[in-house]
Formats: sequence, structure tokens, C-alpha cells
Amino acid sequence: MTAHVPPIAPTRKVFVKSYGCQMNVVDAQRMSDVAEAEGYESTETVEDASLIILNTCHIREKASEKVFSELGKLRELKDERRARGLETTLVVAGCVAQAEGETILKRQRAVDIVLGPQAYHRLPELLEKARRAPVVDIDFPEEDKFDHLPAPSLAATHRRGPTAFVTVQEGCDKFCSFCVVPYTRGSEVSRPAAKVLAEIAALAGQGVVEFTLVGQNVNAYRGAGEDGAVSLAALLERAARVPGVGLLRYATSHPLDMGADLIAAHRDIRKLAPFLHLPVQSGSDKILKRMNRRHTSAEYLAIIDAARRARPDLAISSDFIVGFPEESDEDFNATLALVEKVRFASAYAFKYSERPGTPAAERAGQIAEEVKIARLAQLQGALDRQRLAFNQGCVGMTFDVLLERTGKRVGQFIGRSPYMQSVLVEHAGAALGATLRVKIARAGPNSLEGIIEG
Repeated sequence: MTAHVPPIAPTRKVFVKSYGCQMNVVDAQRMSDVAEAEGYESTETVEDASLIILNTCHIREKASEKVFSELGKLRELKDERRARGLETTLVVAGCVAQAEGETILKRQRAVDIVLGPQAYHRLPELLEKARRAPVVDIDFPEEDKFDHLPAPSLAATHRRGPTAFVTVQEGCDKFCSFCVVPYTRGSEVSRPAAKVLAEIAALAGQGVVEFTLVGQNVNAYRGAGEDGAVSLAALLERAARVPGVGLLRYATSHPLDMGADLIAAHRDIRKLAPFLHLPVQSGSDKILKRMNRRHTSAEYLAIIDAARRARPDLAISSDFIVGFPEESDEDFNATLALVEKVRFASAYAFKYSERPGTPAAERAGQIAEEVKIARLAQLQGALDRQRLAFNQGCVGMTFDVLLERTGKRVGQFIGRSPYMQSVLVEHAGAALGATLRVKIARAGPNSLEGIIEG
């Protein structure tokens, strides 16, 4: 007599696609951890997924329309899967979800869950509710979501490699006139120092070597400590003492919160990478005032000078917006002049785009698109020349390089320099996660090539 063998239940899989900033990368990973704790297996193939999460960003132009275009494709996939007897749950998370809310369900009925960035720890209960009807959760909860999130599994940590982002701060109180972050992410909130350090220690115990502390305005960090608020500089100093930590970075910062203690940290903490990403947005004081940045170009330059005195090998990166309302040729030339003064190692430049609900979107003096395009090309050309010059200046230098992923060829590995450039090396006996001494032999506009020493 043959024993009855019950059919094996199909494996439930989760696919997460993330747009935008490093914070969204972290959020996507944490949502994946939540799903895995509920029995889902991560997949990079959307067609295999019974749970699909779009983790959206609202910063760039036409962000909402791009999301709805993607949702149209996913609706077709959901229909195809249903025809094969497969259930699919479609989740829109992140900042577009926060900004659009119920509108998403009205415009795309294939969506099951709309989930704000402060509520993704409630994903399990929302999945249960969505079995009965679509659900929206864009509240700013009183509880700390990090207290309710599962730690990543060892397999997940190994899959992500020897580097990790750790959220230390969320939200922003600066209210730059072009930015939606205060409305989609809420006011500034810092995680307690002990909880951040415990997360770093746990990840280091799983083999993570390099850590980037992230926040919408990370240098505004003021986490609760045993003896009062802990600054970002103090947190970095404590993190550097955690066993297993090899290198520390942080992003993204605001000039108003670049205090003397954080500048000194670049001098005193040897595990802190000699790299500072400090957005300035414009070199024109008139435009900075209209942006509500609350600093001048001279104040920004003074911060850069102080930071370089503290750490002479410090590389500087920044963000720029061109074509902001009322930006004249003179204002744009002031930005070019600032770029020439600072000599950036890298930078990101964008055309201004109206974000509904922000003060700048309602301003007169909007700049013609063709002017924005021309200014962006000119600024990007100057920044590209500076980046190439910085990269070429690294030739002959020797860095400790953490091997993060494999390259296209057998025996090729890719890591990052202390200055964030990709570094390609070849070594048949090397392994991912190893930190090797690498001498830079060649430099291109986007990466370096090195030779392993010893």
C-alpha cells in the first residue's frame, strides 16, 4: 500500500524594487526582512513573486507618473498569474505612497496595499487585511517602527555583502522650499544610540565590515544616550570601537548641522572615511535664500575649509539644483564659481522640477526647460572634469579596498576606495569580504583599476 504524500506547498516569494535615495535602499531591505520572517523567500525575478513591493521615491520629476506606468505593467503580470491560478499581492510603499495615499487605489485597482515609509513594520497585519479588501496605511505611528522589525537573517546579510546601511535618523525639519521630505517622512527623529550600536554589532557579527550611517539629515542626529543626547560625532566614535567594524561613512548631511565636533571627528576617528557628502544646491546667495537653505555660499565654503584643515585628504561631494525659479545667468555663474573653488571629487546635479505641495512649485519666475537643460549640461561638464581629475590624482596611491562583489571576468572583483570610487582588481585567490591593499594603476571617469600588493 502506497502512503499518501501531501503535495508540497509552493514557495511564496517576495520581490522588492526600490527607487531613490539610500534611505529607500535600507527601507527595501527591512521590508524584505519582514516578508522573509513571514515565510517569503526573496527573489530578483518579479514573475516568480507572490508579493511585489514597489518602494517609491517622490524627489525626482514626474515620480508619481513613473510609478503608475510601472503599476500598469504589474497589473498585466498580476492578471497573467491569476490566469495560472497564482495569487499576487501588490504593494506600493515609500514616499509616493505617503503623498498619494488613496489616489493610488483609485487610479490603479490592481494595488492591494498602500504603505507609508513609517508604517512598513505593520506589513504582516496589512497583508492579512488585504486578503479581504485593499488597504491604505500612511499614518505616522507613535511607536518606534525599529522596535517591531525583525533582524535580517544570516542568509540575507550574506546575500547583501560585507557593507551595510544603518538608519540612525529619519525625517527633516529644514523645509527647503523645493523638497517634499518633511511632508512624506515627517519631522526629525533620531534612534537611541544603544539601539544603533546594537544593530551595528549584530551585523558585524554576521560579517559586515563597512557601515554607512544614514538619515534624511543624518548630521542632525541627536539620539538618546545614558547621559543625554548623543551627537553624530559621538555615535561615530562609539561605532568605531565596535569589534569587527572596519570603515564608517555617513550620508546625507545639511550644512547647518555640520558642527565643530563632527569636523573634528574626521580628524580623530581613523575608521571614518575621508569623504564628506555635503549638499550645497546653489552657489548663489539669492537662490539659497529662496530655497530656504539658511546658509550662504561663504558659510558653506568656510565649512569645507575647516573640514579640509581637520583632514587634509578629505574628498568632498555635493548636490546641485539648476534652473530653480528666478535663477538668473548671474546666479548660475555663482554656482560655477563655487564649483571651481571647492574642486569636488564627485557630485550630483539635477534640473529643478516642481514638487506639488512645496512652496517653490507655486513661485513665479519658473525657468524655461531649454535653459535648464543647457545649464545642467554646463554644470555637469565642470563636475565631470573635476571628478576625472580627482580620479587621476589617485593613480599611484595605495588604499585598503573591501571586495564587495565579483566583476564580469573570472577572478575580477569590485570594491570601493575610501573616496567612494569603484575599484576593479583581479586576483584568482581573493574572496568577497576580504580587505586588501591595492595600488591604483589606472583611472577613468567613473572607476579606478588597481593591483593587489603583497
